[in-house]
Amino acid sequence: MLNKIKNASLAAAMALSMTVLTAGQAQAAAPIINDLMAKGDMPSLAPMLKKVLPGVVNISVKGKKDVQGFSLPDEFRFMFPGMGDAFGPSQPRQQEFRALGSGVIIDASEGLVVTNNHVIDSADEIKVQLSDGREFDAKLVGKDAHTDLALLKLKEFKNLTQIDLADSDSLEVGDFAVAIGNPYGLGQTVTSGIVSALGRTGLNIENIENFIQTDAAINSGNSGGALINLNGQLIGINTAIMAPSGGNIGIGFAIPANMVKTVTEQLLKFGEVKRGLLGVSGTELNADLAQSFGYNQSTGAFVNEVMKGSGADKAGIKSGDIITAVNGKKVTSFAQLRAEIATMREGSEVNITVFRDGSYKDFTVKIGKNTEEAEVAATNSKSISPAFEGASFANAKDGGVEVTDVAKGSVAQRFGLRKGDVITAVNRAEIKTISDLKKNLENVKGKISAIRINRNGGTLFITIR
Repeated sequence: MLNKIKNASLAAAMALSMTVLTAGQAQAAAPIINDLMAKGDMPSLAPMLKKVLPGVVNISVKGKKDVQGFSLPDEFRFMFPGMGDAFGPSQPRQQEFRALGSGVIIDASEGLVVTNNHVIDSADEIKVQLSDGREFDAKLVGKDAHTDLALLKLKEFKNLTQIDLADSDSLEVGDFAVAIGNPYGLGQTVTSGIVSALGRTGLNIENIENFIQTDAAINSGNSGGALINLNGQLIGINTAIMAPSGGNIGIGFAIPANMVKTVTEQLLKFGEVKRGLLGVSGTELNADLAQSFGYNQSTGAFVNEVMKGSGADKAGIKSGDIITAVNGKKVTSFAQLRAEIATMREGSEVNITVFRDGSYKDFTVKIGKNTEEAEVAATNSKSISPAFEGASFANAKDGGVEVTDVAKGSVAQRFGLRKGDVITAVNRAEIKTISDLKKNLENVKGKISAIRINRNGGTLFITIR
C-alpha cells in the first residue's frame, strides 16, 4: 500500500508539473501533435528500414562434422583391467548438421555477403534467402576464424541491395543502433537500442576481440546479421551475446565495421587473412603496474617482452614500455592493440606511441611476417588462458613452453607460475609448443586442469580452471 501511495503521489506531481502551461501553450500543443499524427510524421525507423532490410539475408547451411565416438574415460579403466582397449580409443564419426544464421550484402554488383565464420563452418551447402523470398546458392570466398568473419559470393543473382559500411571508429557510446537478423529462424526481425560500450575485449569469445556492445536484442540466429546506425549504414556484424540463462539480457556484441572492411578485403583478394606481426607480447595494464612505471593513467598496453629481430625490436621498443597509441588512435588495452595490428599487412609501417621514463616517444615500426607460432607468442597471455594473465611465454629449446616472465601480483602468479618454469603437459597431453598449449587449454575450457611443470630440475603440478 505504501508503494501505491508513493506512486500515486508521484503521478499527481508529474501531472501537476505537466499542467504548468499557459492557456496559449496548451492550446497550441495539441494541434501540433494531432497534425504530426495526421501527416504520419511521428518519429519512425520505417523509412530507413525500407532501404536497408533488403540488404540483410537469411543463411541456411548443411554439412557434416566429426563427432567423437564413445570411449571409456581413463579414470574408470582400472575397474576393467585388460579391457581398456575394448572401449577405445574412440573413433570419430561423421554426423550431418543443419544451421541457420544471418548475413549482410556488402557489394550488390558482385553478390558478396558477409557473415560469421561460425555460421558457415564445416558447411557443404550454403543457401542465402533475401527478404523478398528469393533464394540463391552461395559459395565460400574465404573465412577467418580469428575474427569470426566469412565472405560468401552468390552464384547467380540480380537486383540486390547492399548496405554501405560506416566508419566504426567514429561511433560513440549512446549512439542509436538497430539490429537486424533471423532469430530462431523466425525470419527478418528488427530490434533497436544504443551503443552501450566500445572496444570490448577479454571476453574469450574470439581470438581477436574489439567488440561493439549494444543493448539491441540479439538472439540465436542473429549471428552474422547487421548492426546499423540511423543513417542506414553498417556499423557492425552481430556475433555473440552474454546469456547466462540462454536468452537475451541486453548485452550483445558486434564486430566493428572497420574490422569487417579490412578482413573482407583480404578474404576477397587472398581467400584468407595475411596478418602482419608487431613483435611484442604483453598484458593488460593495471593500476599497480602503471604506478610502478610512473604512468598516471589506467589505459594502454603493457609490453612484457619484445621478440628478437622483430619490427618492434628493430624500431627500439623495449620491455616495460606502455603502448598508448597506434597511428594516433588511443590504445586502451593489449587486446585492442592486437586487434589493431591484426588487420595490418606484412611490410606496412605503423606509428607506435609509447610511454617510457616519464615521457612519450614515437616509433615507426615495419610490420613483419606472421606465423602461427609467432602470433600465439605475441598474443595477450590471457587469450591463452585467463589463468595465465600476466605471464609471458616462449617455445623452450628442448620442447615445452617456457615462462619467460610473470608480473608481480598477476593472476598467473597467484596460480603458481614462476619465471623459468617449463610447461610440459596439460593433464595427459604433451606440450611441445605454445600452439599446443593454447589448443589443449581450449579443449578443457571451464574445467579444472593439471599443468605439469619442470622447475629447477624437478617436476611438479599446478591446477588451473
